Amino acid sequence: MTKKNTLKIEEYLDFLFKNPKCELNYSKDYELLIAVMLSAQTTDKGVNKVTKVLFSKYDTLEKLSKAPLNDIKQIIKPIGNYNKKALNVKNISKDLIERFNSKVPRTHLELESMSGVGRKTANVVLGELYDIPSLAVDTHVIRVSNRLRLVNSSNPLEIENKLKKIFKKENWNKLHKQLVLFGRYKCKAIKPDCSDCKLEDFCNKDYIKK
Repeated sequence: MTKKNTLKIEEYLDFLFKNPKCELNYSKDYELLIAVMLSAQTTDKGVNKVTKVLFSKYDTLEKLSKAPLNDIKQIIKPIGNYNKKALNVKNISKDLIERFNSKVPRTHLELESMSGVGRKTANVVLGELYDIPSLAVDTHVIRVSNRLRLVNSSNPLEIENKLKKIFKKENWNKLHKQLVLFGRYKCKAIKPDCSDCKLEDFCNKDYIKK
């Protein structure tokens, strides 16, 4: 990947998504953490539907930590893998209260010590809540990064490290959201919209169906 093409990618993403926003709905810090955890292997749209009910019914960390497990399961059932995720909701709520003074921690080590919180979730939370330079890698970022020949890997950590070497640190948080939105709405997994894409010239066609 040449510097010229890298610059072209940045300019095009800025054109498409000048001020990219996280599409998960939240009004409190812990709500984002839980929403990102719930978003694994499902859509933000689906998560927003269930968290609207969950966070309305249990509107404090204390209430959420004491909520009946079966009730949480029923509320989040539409997003799948609800048994494990419901338990994560309970455990995260309790951990935040008991270990972190009801505040979402600011380090990878602390975040990833909680139930269901991996590196991707931690990166999203650190970037979104605290503006700490982070580059979360999800399925969209994996696909887009490979299609645009920025990387040649399916390993999230390898991709994260490679992208961090290519792009400036001050742009990581914005870039993450831009790549996600680009993958979600244009460079889709199925039937990508290539018709007027300004990056088609160096798109990896062999990766187009992945």
